[in-house]
Amino acid sequence: MSTGSGWLRAGKVVATILVLALVARSLERNWVAFQSVQVALDAKIGWLAASVAVVFLTYAIQIESWRRMLRGWEQRLPYGQAARAWALANLGRYLPGKVWSVAGLVVLAERAGVRRSAAAVSAFAMQAVIVGTGVVLVAAATPHAASPVLLRGAVITAVALIGVLAWRRTARWLGALADSDLPLPPLPASAIVLSSSLMLLSWATFGVSFWMLIRGLISTATVPLPAAMGMFALGYVMGLVAVIAPGGLGVRDLALVGLLTPFLGSGGALAVSLASRVQLTLTEAGAAAAGLLVKPAGKEERTDR
Repeated sequence: MSTGSGWLRAGKVVATILVLALVARSLERNWVAFQSVQVALDAKIGWLAASVAVVFLTYAIQIESWRRMLRGWEQRLPYGQAARAWALANLGRYLPGKVWSVAGLVVLAERAGVRRSAAAVSAFAMQAVIVGTGVVLVAAATPHAASPVLLRGAVITAVALIGVLAWRRTARWLGALADSDLPLPPLPASAIVLSSSLMLLSWATFGVSFWMLIRGLISTATVPLPAAMGMFALGYVMGLVAVIAPGGLGVRDLALVGLLTPFLGSGGALAVSLASRVQLTLTEAGAAAAGLLVKPAGKEERTDR
């Protein structure tokens, strides 16, 4: 083994340990906070288990959304490899800054055989799709939860960013930045529509899972399903756009507490917000652990391109 490869492997081990430590720290902090909440909970295991199952379904839909965007550039990434890259890269959100999960997705996708330009551009484009479709759900489910001006602005910005990929001139310019030897062609409108539709569906299932979590913790809760969907999407999007907060820590939680308090009271709102954080940390770690069991595919192993 060469010295260079030895240092690279050591760097990977250190990075993995750092991410796992940050995930464990986040989980411990939120679990301790959850246990300290002074509110009467009547946990229903069936609702809680169903909520977790729907979270994993949501991850599966989001992964397919990314695959459909890649397929628009004729990059047919096997589902198992896409799931591995998505799940492992997702843990980068627990590092300060928002670039790590995006950078991780680029690196892992390229190692699985995706063209460098497609891997890079799709990783950034998916952020626009996630935010844009999340805001659409907020506007549809809870139109009065946020400023209409901000909602419209976010949607317009996301649509503009995606439109850049569909317009030939800007698409080729972006593709050339990522790979000057073989620039990307414009992304077909059908790929944009399908990818965005799947992501919008994933926001809906995320909201259903959140509603189930509320029912699983407080059986007397009267939060309507559309309201739960809109609250979760708004809180999550606010966490995503908060550049400094790792994993949206603090920002999403405060937003959810404020939105839930009229329905559950301050104690119940805080308990649900913290429980949601614990649930997502556990499911993201579980998805990443499952991804590690999938054998990485090198470019030489790809036969379906």
